[in-house]
Amino acid sequence: MKYSELVSVYKRLDNTTKRLEKTHIISEFLKDIKDKDTKKIVLLIQGKIFPDWDDRKIGVASRLVLKAINKATGTASEKVEKEWKNTGDLGIAAENLIKKKKQATLFSAELTVTKVFDNVQKLATLEGAGSVDHKISLIAELLTSAKPEEGKYIVRTVLEDMRVGVGEGSMRDAIVWAYFGKEAGVKYVDGSTEIEDRAEYNKYVDAVQRAYDLTNDLGAVTEAAKDGLKKLERLELSIGNPIKVMLALRVKDVKEGFERVGVPAQLEYKYDGFRIQIHKNKDEIRLYTRRLEEVTSQFPDVVEFVKKHTKGDSFILDSECVGYDPKTGKYLAFQKISQRIKRKYDIEDMAKKFPVEVNVFDVISYNGKNMIAEPMSERRKIIERIVKKVEKKILPSKHIITSDEKDAEKFYRESLKAGNEGIMLKSLESPYKPGARVGFMVKLKPVMDTLDLVIVGAEWGEGKRSHWLSSFTLACVSDGKYLEIGKMGTGIKEKAEEGVSFEQLTEELKPLIISEKGKEVTIKPKIVVEVKFEEIQKSPTYSSGYALRFPRLEGLREDRHAKDASTLEMVEDYYEGQRGR
Repeated sequence: MKYSELVSVYKRLDNTTKRLEKTHIISEFLKDIKDKDTKKIVLLIQGKIFPDWDDRKIGVASRLVLKAINKATGTASEKVEKEWKNTGDLGIAAENLIKKKKQATLFSAELTVTKVFDNVQKLATLEGAGSVDHKISLIAELLTSAKPEEGKYIVRTVLEDMRVGVGEGSMRDAIVWAYFGKEAGVKYVDGSTEIEDRAEYNKYVDAVQRAYDLTNDLGAVTEAAKDGLKKLERLELSIGNPIKVMLALRVKDVKEGFERVGVPAQLEYKYDGFRIQIHKNKDEIRLYTRRLEEVTSQFPDVVEFVKKHTKGDSFILDSECVGYDPKTGKYLAFQKISQRIKRKYDIEDMAKKFPVEVNVFDVISYNGKNMIAEPMSERRKIIERIVKKVEKKILPSKHIITSDEKDAEKFYRESLKAGNEGIMLKSLESPYKPGARVGFMVKLKPVMDTLDLVIVGAEWGEGKRSHWLSSFTLACVSDGKYLEIGKMGTGIKEKAEEGVSFEQLTEELKPLIISEKGKEVTIKPKIVVEVKFEEIQKSPTYSSGYALRFPRLEGLREDRHAKDASTLEMVEDYYEGQRGR
């Protein structure tokens, strides 16, 4: 397929804010895709090169793209930078500069989807000496052949900042409309939909959602859907392909917890650690974080625990790794052990210095059987069979089953005394729902004054902080969008040995800068921080409609993906809950 055909779809998506219209545009486009292009195009529509389960990243910073634009257009770097600052969008800057290019290259060729996809995908594989120049050449090669509008979207794809507003929900519904529209009785008329039989429609939506939940790959789902419902239903879990973890809603007390999940309920300790999804296939064991990043090499101790103290040829387990003090045996806060997640060197020393205990609380697959649809009560029985209890190594999460509020309160106090965050309450009859907060499980913590928020902007400092970013703009999540909720400048340290420093945050955020205007920078949503605050107030200043009063950095949440940050719904719940303080 010609890349220009995909660009025409990007333009149409860019020109509407209406979700239904976006869904219709994508669904009509999907019908015309040839089989060999399907996976690539579905990824590119979302602004991706790799499916969600693949933790490879393009990893190209704006400055490198700037050099590629310079090489492709012959425009001086200073002029490229000026155009970038004037537009606030490096993609638009590339578009404008390609328009001004005086002479087309003799070897300019019409771009195809495959050419763009392959060049951008190669960027993630290049390392070592000469890799920077090679990356610049790969991007410049595309921009040299690109028409102005193609250049804009190539740059946005490389920077993983597509800005066309296509979320997973829109893609799911577009797949349903494209391949099951007639059977589902869907009609799109003048910006609205008509559905003849809602139950029949939901059957297809559920089938596509299930396939996505199990594969974490909308390209694979689309390919299967083209061949019909039976092919779609044959998609299954695959050991080594991590899936999104089930998420919990928050409740203010035990009573609300029981109301949400029903009684009797299963109560478990809520550990102050990080999620680890354990995949075992015979002798091969792989570990993934909540962000779906593989961390097997960082946790050889966990691999050893799984080898020695679990049963089963193959399984996928959901667990929480919690750190503890090797001298006292007391549990440590997540921030004490978070550095192990990104560690690449001195791993064995780190494992001794910051040992972890693996608390297994769910099973997703066992010996080839998909366990997602099984009730929690049955899944717990299997965990007890799979995992041998070995304190300070690996064990089933501590739990009770009760309908009694007094028993629940006692269990809650015990968990807090042990150094945990609180407790989880789970419905005994519920399935495992990947990537969703649907009320099958809830969490109860003693304080409701922290949020996990995404940094989406910042300002360059002044004086001795002039080389550091400061005044960080924070955002919560709503329907795939990042809504601003305030600026944070406290809790960050001057010196690295004191905690998370301005220098550390600047180093992590600089490659994510996607536009600059004066001292203000816009940052690609990726870094999640835990933020403490005094109060939430209504505010017209920020896109969320709320503002945090006295926000303060508590720490980095390196186990969180930006999409897993606190939602606008949580913010609203906190705001309402303040009235009862």
